[in-house]
Amino acid sequence: MAANSSSVHFFILPTLGLPSTNIYPAFVFGTLTYLIIVFCNSLLILTIVVTKRLHRPMFLLLVNLPISDILGASGFFPHLVFSILTQNRMISPPACITQAFLIHLYGTGNILVLNAMAYDRYIAICHPLKYNTIMTSNIVIKIILFIWILDFLSIVALFALTLRLKLCRTNIVDMYCNNPSFLKLACGDITVSNIYGVFLSIILMVGSLLTIVYTYAMILRTCVMTNNADAKKKAIQTCGTHLVVYLVLQINTTFTIFSHRFQNVSPFLRRAFGVSILIFPPFLDPIIYGLKTKELKESIMMFLKRVYISLHDLFK
Repeated sequence: MAANSSSVHFFILPTLGLPSTNIYPAFVFGTLTYLIIVFCNSLLILTIVVTKRLHRPMFLLLVNLPISDILGASGFFPHLVFSILTQNRMISPPACITQAFLIHLYGTGNILVLNAMAYDRYIAICHPLKYNTIMTSNIVIKIILFIWILDFLSIVALFALTLRLKLCRTNIVDMYCNNPSFLKLACGDITVSNIYGVFLSIILMVGSLLTIVYTYAMILRTCVMTNNADAKKKAIQTCGTHLVVYLVLQINTTFTIFSHRFQNVSPFLRRAFGVSILIFPPFLDPIIYGLKTKELKESIMMFLKRVYISLHDLFK
């Protein structure tokens, strides 16, 4: 893009339309939201990393979700709060590309991680006797590597196609930089980029949906057939938590992606859904998993207790 758009020295993001009296409250709110997201997700990561009894497939896959959430939030919030405080809507091409890359990496990564977690629960509940044989440490590591390599390469390919285009406009249509917004700034042929973007979106959305429907249908069938009330309750609670997180992400992502394909969609509605993807999942994921997963909740409390004792001993 830099090579093909030498005349474009900055991009312009939409205004938030905040009155002057609301600038500082909005800045404080945005900064606190970002700090809470980073703190809660970092807490989840650290708890899983330092707690040996959580070094099991379910939690080793789960730890990738807060990592992805931090990437997405870090791509969105820093520039948002800066623009609120300075009332400067301009963003440089390198900053815009970096923001877009992180946000797309986050969106694709979350979908892939949630699908891997659904597969793990499917094996654990529907094939419990084979679980330890199938979900070995090596297999889990390979799944995690596959998620991040596929995520990275698919987004690199997406932006490689976009970066070759010549841009002749500067106004970004969304509240942050993303690939569909870049394509609307291009003045050349965007057919190849559009086809790849649609193909990637359909593969991710449809493939993800089919995986979730199949795994949860099998899980539901197993839960109905089991006579163990405690096992049934635990399975439904664990899978219910996972399903809520998945649906929040899937609905927002699907609407945001395909709203760019239809001209009659309200820009306000598209922007609202686009922003909600970067606020609700990163904010709610650690809370939902931390509160609903009993073992993780206990581990977090123990971790915080150890940190408190260590700090108390250090400063007393």
